[in-house]
Amino acid sequence: MSRILVTGSSGLLGRHVASNLMEGGHAVTGLDVSAPPEGACWSHVTGEAGELAVVAQLAKGMDALVHIAAIPRPTGRAAADVFRINMAAMYAAVEAARLCDVRRFVYASSFSVLGFPFFETPVVPVYLPINEAHPIGAQDVYATTKWLGEELVESMVRRGAFSAVSLRMPWIQTPETFHAAIGPRRLHADAARDLWAYLDARDAAAAFVAAVERPVTGHARLFISAADSYMDCPSADLIERAYPGTPIRKPIDGSAALIDTSAAQLQLGFAPRHSWRDYPVFEN
Repeated sequence: MSRILVTGSSGLLGRHVASNLMEGGHAVTGLDVSAPPEGACWSHVTGEAGELAVVAQLAKGMDALVHIAAIPRPTGRAAADVFRINMAAMYAAVEAARLCDVRRFVYASSFSVLGFPFFETPVVPVYLPINEAHPIGAQDVYATTKWLGEELVESMVRRGAFSAVSLRMPWIQTPETFHAAIGPRRLHADAARDLWAYLDARDAAAAFVAAVERPVTGHARLFISAADSYMDCPSADLIERAYPGTPIRKPIDGSAALIDTSAAQLQLGFAPRHSWRDYPVFEN
């Protein structure tokens, strides 16, 4: 059993991660400004993830620190607030891990480091499917904080503070959220901004558990996503309409995702199990 601190443990992703870690036999302490969901089985502390003193106090004796807490998009908040809050929390997490000799750091990054989906100047993939070698292209403040967060993790790994995994994820969904959130978006060309990508929260949580448990050296930056797109037409048709002429480096058959997760499969054993095609449709 490991002792693990999870920041942002009350959010959509955080609660799934904390719960899965508990189910895996780990002792979890969650830190969040919001109360945990009803029935949460982990220890909870209400506090700001951007307060170094708070995070460092909780990180004492921990085997791993999973950093999820962040403003999750650049919309609805002033850009200055998104930058200040996300970077303060990022610094507090990595510095607390360093100070307290936490040996594994797992970071909730985002596929937005590529520039999707909040770009102002249009972004066209250099090739498809996307993988870890694809150029970074962050434009908006949220994507920039995610990229700078990875670089901050890298700097700590470089100095020998810990080993780390940064998981680059698209839009997190559950059976309860999918149809309301994504259903209307399918009707608009802006869906191409997402690369039609999503990730079931349960598969995301499984990846975080693996990122805590698997042997990793250095800093692994890995894309994870569902195995399929969130559209009900062939991926080749989507690419032809939105990104014609883009080089295809690996086969993208049927409704396959445009994000290549083979590196996560190799290093973490990641294999998405859930698809929106199996979700029930909930009545409003």
